Amino acid sequence: MAKRRKMWVFSPPKQPKPRVPDAIKVSVEAKANDLIETVLKPNHAKPPSADERFNYIVDIYSKWHRNYFYLCAKYACPGPNAISPFFEARFTRLEYVGNERFNLAYMRHTGKWWEIYTELSLVKCLDAIRDEPHFLP
Repeated sequence: MAKRRKMWVFSPPKQPKPRVPDAIKVSVEAKANDLIETVLKPNHAKPPSADERFNYIVDIYSKWHRNYFYLCAKYACPGPNAISPFFEARFTRLEYVGNERFNLAYMRHTGKWWEIYTELSLVKCLDAIRDEPHFLP
């Protein structure tokens, strides 16, 4: 068996992520909440069904965390074996990359974010969320 030699490799420092200006935060939140209220909630938030075995969406909302903007769904767990009555699942993520551009990703069934689009404007991101099935709860 051959011996492994250690080797030094240059590793430059990572560039810091851009800080999201407050004006962009307000604009993104307003436009996303409009999309949530007009499209996502009417189509996906349903009243409880008679069958109590299945979880269902009771609310869809958005929130910021650092330079990420998430669309989240709140699920109700009506069954008798439920650990808690509700849980939250993030289903779409917009990452601010600077210059009023965003990377758009969705949560895969594996629990990892899958980035589909890079450096889109906010309008194109919201159009993709509305039109493409990847970004729905």
